[in-house]
Amino acid sequence: MKPARTPPLPAPRVLLGVTGSIAAYKAVLLARMLLERGARVQVVMTPAAQRFIGKATFSGLTGQPVQDDLFGGSGEPHVSLAASHDCLIVAPATADFVARAAQGRASDLLGALWLCFRGPKFVAPAMHPQMWNHQATQRNIEQLRADGTHILGPAYGVVASGDSGVGRMVEPAEILEGLSREFDRKRDLVGQRVVVSAGPTVEDLDPVRFLSNRSSGKMGFALAAAAAARGATVDLVAGPVSLPTPQGVQRHDVRSALEMLQKLRALLADPCAALFMAAAVGDYRAEAPQTKKIKRDGAMALKLAENPDLIATIAAELRRNPPAEAAGKSGSPLLVAFALETGTDAEVVRAATQKRAKKGVDYVVANSVAEALGGDDNRVTLVGPAHPEPWPTLTKRQVADRLLTALLVPVQGAQVLHGECPL
Repeated sequence: MKPARTPPLPAPRVLLGVTGSIAAYKAVLLARMLLERGARVQVVMTPAAQRFIGKATFSGLTGQPVQDDLFGGSGEPHVSLAASHDCLIVAPATADFVARAAQGRASDLLGALWLCFRGPKFVAPAMHPQMWNHQATQRNIEQLRADGTHILGPAYGVVASGDSGVGRMVEPAEILEGLSREFDRKRDLVGQRVVVSAGPTVEDLDPVRFLSNRSSGKMGFALAAAAAARGATVDLVAGPVSLPTPQGVQRHDVRSALEMLQKLRALLADPCAALFMAAAVGDYRAEAPQTKKIKRDGAMALKLAENPDLIATIAAELRRNPPAEAAGKSGSPLLVAFALETGTDAEVVRAATQKRAKKGVDYVVANSVAEALGGDDNRVTLVGPAHPEPWPTLTKRQVADRLLTALLVPVQGAQVLHGECPL
């Protein structure tokens, strides 16, 4: 007997982009399979795609008129379509479309839609093996992966020219399986609320100069994205960074350490499961910022005032006066600090251990400046009540997911939900 599935959510709304490849006929099969699984399918075609298959085929199958005109009708179709659908799959995705998507070009409706869409995005490449293996295509694919796009295929096989190699579009059943993995993944933080800080703070000296640091914000943004993907309600307090806001995350931009403290206090007045303090908060600010540009006039001295230690201040306030109920348990939220240090592994861990005691937090994520600052990977040691736990080098998104699993799931006792989408 098959185990009972969790009742599905309302029928997912799928955008199916079709580009100019001979594999376009497979998109018809994919659309049918999506419909059979309960999805609502809206097809968006490029002009080149219509040289291989007609719009009538898709509109007759889906019951929806095919969208193909960026400038036709009223309003902004790329904006409205992006806002009203749950996922976007481009199958087949030609080398040209992969390049345009990687470069952010919006020369047609599908390109503009790609830039507007904020949900899960998939591409199923289809092209001659020599095109697939070209350095430019591989660079573009890696850029899409870095942007969070799911790449499905291509497969090895015979292509239209009769040549064999990697470049053949994967079969619709495999694409459907990839979509299912995305929608059926665990969402074990549903009902939890998480606050994350990220990026540097900036302390103005005058209207054109400031004190700051080299934090990129990538670790905090990865934490926010991972928590939201797993169903949490996420508030992200971000210093000045140019990173895009993760899907499903409420972002609060701040500039200085004092502004960040004020925003965090306001957000933590309501119950939440955890605060991840990943921001690199400046230790000092100008004692008297100037309203006019400071003119160069030989050597000068800056008089600095000490900023409050944000996580230590928050920990003391929350332990003294916790919210009435924090994400399903009494007491204050779990407090997780980050310690960016120089020195050997032992020195980094020792400093993090001392910070945990001094700041009054539950955990400290210890990492080295040489390995963490600005890059996409990180090697951390989790310092908590038990012995320090060193982790291998992982992507920052992997570190984020591992932290959430290690800290929030056991603490909160959240339930893992599967089968949330009929795909």
